[in-house]
Amino acid sequence: MRGAIIYAPGDVRVEERDEPTIIHPTDAIIRLSATCVCGSDLWPYRGIEAVDGPTPMGHEYVGVVEETGREVRNIKPGDFVIGSFMASDGTCEICQAGYQSRCAHVEFVGAGGAQAEYLRVPLADGTLVATHGQPDPGLIPSLLAASDVLGTGWFGAAAAKVRPGKTVAVVGDGAVGLLAILAARQLGAERIIAMSRHQPRQKLALEFGATDIVTERGDEGVTRIKEMTSGYGAHSVIEAVGTQESVMQAIRSTRSGGHVGYVGVAHGVQLPGEELFYAEVHLHGGPAPVRRFLPQLVQLIEDKAIDPGKVFDLSLPLDQAAEGYRAMDERRAIKALLHP
Repeated sequence: MRGAIIYAPGDVRVEERDEPTIIHPTDAIIRLSATCVCGSDLWPYRGIEAVDGPTPMGHEYVGVVEETGREVRNIKPGDFVIGSFMASDGTCEICQAGYQSRCAHVEFVGAGGAQAEYLRVPLADGTLVATHGQPDPGLIPSLLAASDVLGTGWFGAAAAKVRPGKTVAVVGDGAVGLLAILAARQLGAERIIAMSRHQPRQKLALEFGATDIVTERGDEGVTRIKEMTSGYGAHSVIEAVGTQESVMQAIRSTRSGGHVGYVGVAHGVQLPGEELFYAEVHLHGGPAPVRRFLPQLVQLIEDKAIDPGKVFDLSLPLDQAAEGYRAMDERRAIKALLHP
């Protein structure tokens, strides 16, 4: 099969790879209908994360089940499925508490490289969710978004305790930040402030439910949020970048007693203990337990109540995956969808 492999920063190639096979009796093999490039894929692409030899890429996926292991009960060949980037058994105490991304037997599905034609999904029963029949092709981008960026944005909103009538600020205007805005709107926020400097992303933020745009960053961004909230700060702030500046901007934009949901993959972030002590804000986040939200998100998409697939503003054949990386790295695209 064909699959994307990163060799070094800036060096992504689509090459022939071995097709995956059933390894464990809890595995499933799916034929991918769509996959994509994630903002987190840009960390190794930019050399911020080390590239340790040729590595298969991709962790977002939807497709049709081709084969299942003998212990798989809930998923069958022919099902159209969506799964989280983290495989979970669904039965351990952590899964039962709703934190499937930290399952006692968690596996990173992306280790198999989802930017490909086929993918092995471990722990299929606990990881995959089937749609109600074969979806309309027009829904596939939105279902793909649910595999990571929608579920991650939704977790950011849940972790930030977004509630009806509250003010929410979103730090980051990538796919996760934009879909956190969509989630905040669905969860009833009264005011949603998108922090963005990029006009196409601002436009999509407004479509997803943002009520205000703030272009300032860092301390200037914090000052602007405070000015807009009578000096208090937002009730809920969603951090969707993962840098020192973005995390501190999120914490400082939150009112005392408020909540920060952090879902940007952290790189080099260090929290100043004394400032955090006196801030009196709640911090909650990490790798999103996407599987917790998938049934609800799939239903919303099937009902056409939400259209998260709008975050894909570039669509390419799998063989052009490298261009998808370049376009996102250069901010010519918000998110690139790949057709195997």
